[in-house]
Amino acid sequence: MDVMLSGTLSRRTGRVNYMKNRIPQHVAIIMDGNGRWAKKRKLPLVAGHKKGADTAYAVSKCAHEMGVKWLTLYTFSTENWKRPASWLEDYNQLLQWYLDSEIKQLVKNNTKLHVIGDVSKFSTSIQEGLSKAIADTQNCTGLNLVLALNYGARDEITRGVKHIAQQVKDGKVDVSEITESMVSQSLYTCDMPDPDLLIRTSGEQRISNYLLWQVAYSEFRFSEKFWPDYTAKDFTEDVLDYQKRERRYGEYTDAK
Repeated sequence: MDVMLSGTLSRRTGRVNYMKNRIPQHVAIIMDGNGRWAKKRKLPLVAGHKKGADTAYAVSKCAHEMGVKWLTLYTFSTENWKRPASWLEDYNQLLQWYLDSEIKQLVKNNTKLHVIGDVSKFSTSIQEGLSKAIADTQNCTGLNLVLALNYGARDEITRGVKHIAQQVKDGKVDVSEITESMVSQSLYTCDMPDPDLLIRTSGEQRISNYLLWQVAYSEFRFSEKFWPDYTAKDFTEDVLDYQKRERRYGEYTDAK
C-alpha cells in the first residue's frame, strides 16, 4: 500500500518540492476544451488546437522533469470522426505539421513516442509521419509520450475480445485459461503500466470512452480550465494532490 506523502512549497526558492518516491508512474490526460477556448476568444478553431499543442509540450516537459515515466494524451477519439469536415481538416493539418516540425524536439528532450489506436484511417502521409517519429525516438530513454489517436476504449476492448476468441477457436487457449492478465495483454496498452492518475480539463467530469479497462484503480483530477489554459503549474498541483491520497485498490483500512 502506498504511503501518504505530499509536496511542499519552499519559502526560500519558491519552488515546489514534491516527493520523488511518490511520483505517479503513468499519467493519462483528457485534453478537453480547445474549441471552447477558441470560441470564447472569437478565434478560428485551429488556434485552439495550436495552443492546445503548446500546452501538451509544456506539460510533457514538466512531466519529464518530475520523473513521470509515461504520459498518455487523448489526442483523437474514434468519435471525433463525427465532427464537422472543417474541424477534421484543421486537426489533420495541425497533426501533420507537428509530425513534420516538432519530432526533433522529442529526440532533444529524450522523449520516446508511442501511439495507441487505429491510425489506418488517417492519411498516408500522417501514417508515415507517425512511423518515422516512432522510429526516430525509439532509443530515447526519458519520458514515454503516448498519443491516443483514433482511439476508443470500447473499440480497443472489442478488438482484444476478438483476438482472444480467435485463440480459443484455434484451440490455442482454453476458456478456463482466460484471465485478467490475458485481457490486459490483448489491449493496445499491453506494454504499459496502468495510469496512476487521470486528469481531465474543461470542467467536464466523465471518462469519454478513454482507457476504460486501465483506469479501474486510477486517481482522478478534474480541472475547470480549458486545455489551452492548463499549465505546467496546474499539472504540478495535480500531482501534489495525488501525493496526498492513499490508494487502497479495493482493500479495507480502519478509519484513522
